[in-house]
Amino acid sequence: MRIKAIKTRIFLPSENLIKFIEDYFLVFKDEDILVITSKIVALSEGRFVKKIGNIEKIALIKRESDFCIRSKYAYLTIKDGMVMASAGVDESNAQDNIILLPRDSFKTADKIRKYFVKKHNLKNFGVVITDSRSLPLRKGIAGVSLGHAGFCGLKDYRESLDIFKRPFKTSIVNVADSLATAAVFCMGEGDERKPLALIRDASVQYCNKVDKDELKIDIRDDMYRSIFRAKIKL
Repeated sequence: MRIKAIKTRIFLPSENLIKFIEDYFLVFKDEDILVITSKIVALSEGRFVKKIGNIEKIALIKRESDFCIRSKYAYLTIKDGMVMASAGVDESNAQDNIILLPRDSFKTADKIRKYFVKKHNLKNFGVVITDSRSLPLRKGIAGVSLGHAGFCGLKDYRESLDIFKRPFKTSIVNVADSLATAAVFCMGEGDERKPLALIRDASVQYCNKVDKDELKIDIRDDMYRSIFRAKIKL
């Protein structure tokens, strides 16, 4: 698999996202996967506000959240079926704005995919909209997919055999987040100014329709539920 992150000019609030992408990609090939950071998607949708006071910011985080509790460093929230800090409300690389998450990253990824499939007469073409996340008990952040289109987000190994002919019982690979993590590493989190990336030669299963809930798991079935519920003295 090859990943090329693209250095661009600064994306302006409310700018046309498709036109911006076309400024850096004259053509796409079959089985290309376009990666877009969620910040420029959100800016294109007008999902930003001018910097506000702390009380107003907390109120905004709570409005954006499906679940919200205060933790030591940030508000721990659930939004769009994912655990994240502060519902994705972020001030980094935002000039004088606070940037929210896109309205519907799956819908936007599908719209972008359909546009370029039609324009370049493509059969297989993928799009991933990325953000970054911290993981429990791990330092640092890693990339995550907020929405994808054009390929299956999971690769199921259950009932297939390992190298010693033992059948897998539970192994399912999260393809979308794996691609996002690799791409975000190349795109950077600081002043790299690389909000776009192109992935080629990825071993994915392309498809025309994506189930936006395929990556979600019911909290009642989550293997970490017992940790969150347990009374652990730290």
